[in-house]
Amino acid sequence: MAETTTATGAQTISKPEDSVGYLAVLAGLTTGILHLYLIPGALATAGTTGGVLFALNGVGFVGGTVLYLSKYWRKELFLVAALYALASILAMFMVHGWTIDSLLYRNGSIAQWAITSKSAEAILIGCSLYLYSNS
Repeated sequence: MAETTTATGAQTISKPEDSVGYLAVLAGLTTGILHLYLIPGALATAGTTGGVLFALNGVGFVGGTVLYLSKYWRKELFLVAALYALASILAMFMVHGWTIDSLLYRNGSIAQWAITSKSAEAILIGCSLYLYSNS
């Protein structure tokens, strides 16, 4: 990873060494920011619980991305990232049903935000497993 150092010389922020790392950052930020953006809609349709869950998920993905770029990242956390993204995908199906329609449609319309966020999470799973096995 390319380093950014402080006045004391300690590495604080690192760039990914691999293009897959950049893809993981893009996927994590995409789904994290999208979850934060969708909090008002979740509050309106699922109440306080839905809003809180969207907020926690958004903060989790953005925070995980920041952690990945920090000096505190460890190889084992790639597995945590993959499991976290998988849990987010499964949670959506648990709430909306276990059919492909629950991913593709909301109230008869294409669920573009669900498709985007779950695609980003699937990409993040693949990137995390690749980075774990190659680091």
